[in-house]
Amino acid sequence: MKKNSNLECTVHIGTCTFKIQNVMEKEICTISIASTWLGDAYTFYEDERRIKRVYDNHSLNANRTEWLEPHQISKQIKDKLVKSCPEEFKEQVMHILDYP
Repeated sequence: MKKNSNLECTVHIGTCTFKIQNVMEKEICTISIASTWLGDAYTFYEDERRIKRVYDNHSLNANRTEWLEPHQISKQIKDKLVKSCPEEFKEQVMHILDYP
């Protein structure tokens, strides 16, 4: 694998060449709001209006991923996220969530 920059790399597999480009912005933080042994974590990115959620439905259906926009997250979940957010990231996370 040849790395061209921190945003793009070239991968050679056999006779095929693939260019992989990182379209995500820099990660701000990941906040876990799991209340049981089932995971529920939200990852926030700089300059990104979408939020990555990784969660478990049950023990046999773990690490599900979905991408959410702020309006798709309930006020109750936003409250939990802001409450659990590290202080140094709280302002950025509140801005992304359109949190009052």
